Amino acid sequence: MAERPMTNNRFALPFAAWELRLYLDTHPDDERALAAYKKLCATIGGCSYPCVTPQGMMAAGTDTSSSCPCGGRWNWIDDPWPWDPAANHVVLHNPSDVGNAGTILRSALGFGFKNVAIIRPGVDPFDPRVIRASMGAAFHLNIVRYNTFDDYLAAAGAREFYLFRLRNAEKLTDQGQKAQTPFSLVFGNEASGLPKELEDFGNGVIIAHSHEIDSLNLAVAAGIGLHAFSSKNLEP
Repeated sequence: MAERPMTNNRFALPFAAWELRLYLDTHPDDERALAAYKKLCATIGGCSYPCVTPQGMMAAGTDTSSSCPCGGRWNWIDDPWPWDPAANHVVLHNPSDVGNAGTILRSALGFGFKNVAIIRPGVDPFDPRVIRASMGAAFHLNIVRYNTFDDYLAAAGAREFYLFRLRNAEKLTDQGQKAQTPFSLVFGNEASGLPKELEDFGNGVIIAHSHEIDSLNLAVAAGIGLHAFSSKNLEP
């Protein structure tokens, strides 16, 4: 019986390390988590991963190869994201409200947009509150965070850009039906909208509404825009 705790640790520690590894996939700059992961790796003897034995039993293994990221910053996810060059994108430029972000992710999936870029310092798309608001849609999307809009442009490839803004813009009804794939729909921050340097970039889009209100909620505007740009491809 004295050896039982050691046996349990052989399985518990790799699984704990694997959970931290999954966390670091979306939080690569969390130094405390990275330090804890390195400590576990050192204790185990390599990077951890879950596996299934030939007998069908769940087990835990370790990776001692040179690909192990424990020696430095968790940086493998900094490689270029494998965007589908033919896919349409939704770009959220510094969204600040977790509820809005989750709702937009849900609408994006509903209207056939499966590639979403979030420009920092926007909300964390994997925040539990965002996931909850998305009603699980986030798990069916390719979501990537970029430090700047220029970083996104470098990865997006050749395409048309439609930016929802108040100046230098045409009505949504005119733009939505003539857009040719691939294109990107870009939405700004809830309070400040898009930055000034994007006022003349791409094709401006404006959603007409009565003068009784100043503007539409971001999630509402995004839902209207996503539907307008996808309605010709939707089936009832």
